[in-house]
Amino acid sequence: MKPLRLSDEARIELLRETAYYESKREGAGKRFREAVAASFDLIRRFPAGGAPGPASTRRTKVRGFPFTVVYRDESAAVVVFAIAPDRHQPGYWLPRTD
Repeated sequence: MKPLRLSDEARIELLRETAYYESKREGAGKRFREAVAASFDLIRRFPAGGAPGPASTRRTKVRGFPFTVVYRDESAAVVVFAIAPDRHQPGYWLPRTD
């Protein structure tokens, strides 16, 4: 199983959204992080399993939350480019893949 590496922007998104959910309801931030971690585990086990996207990326939904993990299977690791809110402008994360 390949290691998973988050881009700086994806790490910031994860922290920001975790804090947002926790501010809305106690424990919701923890549930969000656990759902994202479950997506990460699935991606590491089956990197080709996500739906294909632009720039050779793939994406998988975060179960129970309106977010998508955008990643690419590279030679040394699976790189996560975004923890993208489903309502956000599609492809806003594309410049991160260069």
